[in-house]
Amino acid sequence: MWLLHDRMNTSAPNALIFGAAGGIGAALSRRLREKGWNLALASRDTSGALTALCEDIDATALRSDVTDLASVEAAFGAAQEKFGRIDGVVNCVGSLLLKPAHLTSADEWAHTIAANLTSSFNILRTAAGRMMRSGGGSIVLMSSAVAQRGMINHEAIAAAKAGVVGLAQSAAATYARYNVRVNCVAPGLTRTPLTTTLTTNDASLKASTALHPLGRIGEPRDIASAIAWLLDPEQSWVTAQDLAVDGGLSSVQPRLATA
Repeated sequence: MWLLHDRMNTSAPNALIFGAAGGIGAALSRRLREKGWNLALASRDTSGALTALCEDIDATALRSDVTDLASVEAAFGAAQEKFGRIDGVVNCVGSLLLKPAHLTSADEWAHTIAANLTSSFNILRTAAGRMMRSGGGSIVLMSSAVAQRGMINHEAIAAAKAGVVGLAQSAAATYARYNVRVNCVAPGLTRTPLTTTLTTNDASLKASTALHPLGRIGEPRDIASAIAWLLDPEQSWVTAQDLAVDGGLSSVQPRLATA
């Protein structure tokens, strides 16, 4: 695990973001840093995008594999040693698999569950256990609109993300008395490196856009804004929520094309 030099404001809140090198994680990191947060940013690979991001915004870089509990615990311990306490933790790690169940291999299923659900459990387990002893905090996990609305060829990822929602809501009940808030953000299709195959194909992009009643797909800043809102201590009465940030995808029927 490597730590990059950064400047720290000892009076500011502190956050640990897993998957910070991705599209949403990077947008969130920049937004929080602009708001004055001290940041520890974790990724499985710290040699490229994460290093550049941390150098650009004066954050601390940590190497962590979220599918490995010991690795998550080590990252949290390093961040806590750096800052003294952690006020917010976010899991921006995930994967995307678009296949019907009968064509999904056992390895693909296992990877989808590990990257989305197991990672969330490892982060929640570690963060809640430490936050309950330090006065509380906010944990934000990533679910998806497909956990709420049936979408073709999304069986594995929908199951994993629905599991994340159940995990968050149960944990919100368990840790509420310790002032630990647990919420999810549920994006629709968002333009990130993970969704490049969909967003750079004109036909796929047009079809996906048509599913979102607001007439566009999401941008990383849309999701980052919602996560930052949930992390903010001002939202001290918000917990156990699965906040849809999806252009209406999960709850509104898009307008049908007419002749």
